Amino acid sequence: MSQSFVTPSSQAGGQSPAPRAPQAPTTLSGDPHAIVSAVASVLKGQTQAIELAVIAMLAEGHLLIEDIPGVGKTTLARALAAAIDVHVSRIQFTPDLLPSDIVGVSVYRPQTGVFDFAPGPVFASIVIADEINRASPKTQSALLESMQESQVTVDGTTYPLPRPFMVVATQNPHEMEGTYPLPEAQRDRFMIRMSLGYPGYEDEVRMLDSQELSDPLAAITPVMGADHIQQMIAVVRGLHASEAVKRYIVDLARATREMTGVKLGVSPRAGIQLLRAAKGAAALAGRGYVLPDDVQRMVPHVWGHRLAHGRASTDEAVRTALTQLVDRVKVR
Repeated sequence: MSQSFVTPSSQAGGQSPAPRAPQAPTTLSGDPHAIVSAVASVLKGQTQAIELAVIAMLAEGHLLIEDIPGVGKTTLARALAAAIDVHVSRIQFTPDLLPSDIVGVSVYRPQTGVFDFAPGPVFASIVIADEINRASPKTQSALLESMQESQVTVDGTTYPLPRPFMVVATQNPHEMEGTYPLPEAQRDRFMIRMSLGYPGYEDEVRMLDSQELSDPLAAITPVMGADHIQQMIAVVRGLHASEAVKRYIVDLARATREMTGVKLGVSPRAGIQLLRAAKGAAALAGRGYVLPDDVQRMVPHVWGHRLAHGRASTDEAVRTALTQLVDRVKVR
């Protein structure tokens, strides 16, 4: 089912939509809610988390799921991958994992006397990085180039990654044994970070019912393929964001750098990521333009892991600070 967008003639601030190139797609080739529904058939009671995962995918971003073991982090990643007919790989991060185990390695062939590149599991459209913070920082950094530039460089040769390309990483809380906190540069490569939390009572009962005799993941059939995803990404990239919305994002970003108790405000890249995520949220809502509401919805998920709030920063402190920020900064 295709989804058409209606773009208004004017937006907040009196700005008209920028003219589009004639060849630019304006209609989604599929319904992103079909992906949400497919994943929701496995992960009960987590609609908001599933929507955030789909938004990250539509916005060409990467997703970090942080929570305690057993609440469905890997299940969400695997269900999202199963709902899309693309090449998927899964990497179990462990302390002895090496960078070459992720990106690949050049192998010498005695028969030909040359080195051939053997691609690693990062060469997939969806890469599930399971328990990413159990690996050493050196191994974690092997994903930096691929997440930022959709390419891998090995022995001086650069190899492009498949499109679409998305990393869905899970991690356990830092307080647990055997974990290495993700450095700021690594966290910054993830567009969205979220937690799942415990399901509601009835949802947990439904999980027992659905998984008592079989694995619901095995019942998921792909609802769209790589070409559909790429076309949807192109449409979302071209959604209209008015001058007023862009200035609102910059005002929010600059305000984080002046907040009391904040060691490090968000970077310009964080503002770009917020705009892209807001476009993804607008597309999921069926609109061809971004509203300030889209920006406000995505602020805690896009900036929550980027804002260093005080020496003993906690997620709750950051959420409170961002809520106060959104309340204080007004749309021009």
